[in-house]
Amino acid sequence: MANPPNFAQAVDLSSLGKPKAPPAGPMPGLEVTAANLTAEFLPLSQSKPVIVIAWSVRSPESIEMVKTLGTLETSYQGSWALARLDIDAEPKVAQALQTKSVPYAIALIGEQMVPLFEQSYPEAQIRLVLDKVLTLAGEQGVGSAPVEVSEPEEDEAMAALESGDFKTAEVAYKKLLARKPADSFAKLGLAQTQLLIRTDGLDLEIIIKKATDSPNDIALQLQAADMEIANGAVEAAFSRLLHVVKATSGDERTKAREHLLTLFLLVDSSDPRLAAARSTLANALF
Repeated sequence: MANPPNFAQAVDLSSLGKPKAPPAGPMPGLEVTAANLTAEFLPLSQSKPVIVIAWSVRSPESIEMVKTLGTLETSYQGSWALARLDIDAEPKVAQALQTKSVPYAIALIGEQMVPLFEQSYPEAQIRLVLDKVLTLAGEQGVGSAPVEVSEPEEDEAMAALESGDFKTAEVAYKKLLARKPADSFAKLGLAQTQLLIRTDGLDLEIIIKKATDSPNDIALQLQAADMEIANGAVEAAFSRLLHVVKATSGDERTKAREHLLTLFLLVDSSDPRLAAARSTLANALF
């Protein structure tokens, strides 16, 4: 079994500064060394993904990331393995894995290396990354795809939505966000539910005509934007509210801006229309 590329070269650690005191207590995960990388971890990656986190005693952020991944490894009940790489102790391995900074994480899937991230992230975002790793690994016959575990409030919200009880769903999502403020799925679910509440029983053509006939009626413009985005007209909704932001001031501008930010939550973060609208909004405000 061949070593990874650049195995014999050393990684530059000068940017990390002076060594600090080692972390108190044992670190989670299995320690990676030059000897066991190819002998143990690459073969292990044939049966389950291996998440390798590069860390240094000189980087408190990287130590916290190792601990966070240790907690997540337990919660995922052995569906992937955690390996920790001390780049001070194993600079050649760090270079082999193309480590440029810490924390740095890669996945080993079927003996192939997949870069994951090069900085600290909240636990919720790391879970998303891990789920994608497990899905990718499952598609390649390594391990199994992640089993989705929903929150009780999310189950309550989904049941309410299925029965058309939007208000109960809204309350459920708010409860979930009170408990987990960074939960991106809960934020999206709340935004979608509130859009359903605002547009329930409205007719698209009637609302658009009213908004067209009364361009200075801010409430109608917000309502029209809701109807547009609910019907897939993302650019039209964004354009309408951007126009209101540019044409108003004071409380009216604030109301339009905040409503637009709410609609931003409903669009995929990689959508170029969202990036364009954010840029236009920033220019309009500053």
